[in-house]
Amino acid sequence: MNESPLQVAVIIGSTREGRVGDAVGKWFTGRAEIRNDLVVDVLDLADFDLPAGLPEQATREMTRFTERVDAAEGFVVVTPEYNRSFPASLKQAIDCAYDEWRAKPVGFVSYGYRSQGLYAVEQLRSVFTELHTVTMRDTVAFNLLDGTFARDGTPFDTEGQGQAVTTLLDQLTWWGFALREARTSRPYVC
Repeated sequence: MNESPLQVAVIIGSTREGRVGDAVGKWFTGRAEIRNDLVVDVLDLADFDLPAGLPEQATREMTRFTERVDAAEGFVVVTPEYNRSFPASLKQAIDCAYDEWRAKPVGFVSYGYRSQGLYAVEQLRSVFTELHTVTMRDTVAFNLLDGTFARDGTPFDTEGQGQAVTTLLDQLTWWGFALREARTSRPYVC
């Protein structure tokens, strides 16, 4: 059995100017990087020039994104909630890959007003189910109105959020290692 650390891609889903997604992603990544059982690769969608429409042939940026999705063994999606859903930039990125997502775990870190981005997460669960992933039950979620963010958009550390990160990453790594072993022993069939 391969005991090397799990390769986890943290995907920052918002590309809006003035977003807090990059700060939330950095905060989460800082907590994930202290673990010995995983290695983090940040895929900030603002750093990719993905086309607004999917072309017949993949662009260089689409291929670069898809290669990093393929190399990952698990994912944590950092998403805002915009109008009770997730951003179009995130859906466009997800659709750049297909087989590369299969039989891998996906966790969520969300933020929004009052609902903490959980409407976006519920819609993302449906999308990732179609891609044959395993989504984690527990999430990390923030209410942008509750005073837990610094001026720069960085969340303040709270005991509850720290425990939520631990729970999410414990579930993600358990599933990640189980699915790594399963993919090694037999090809995934869909």
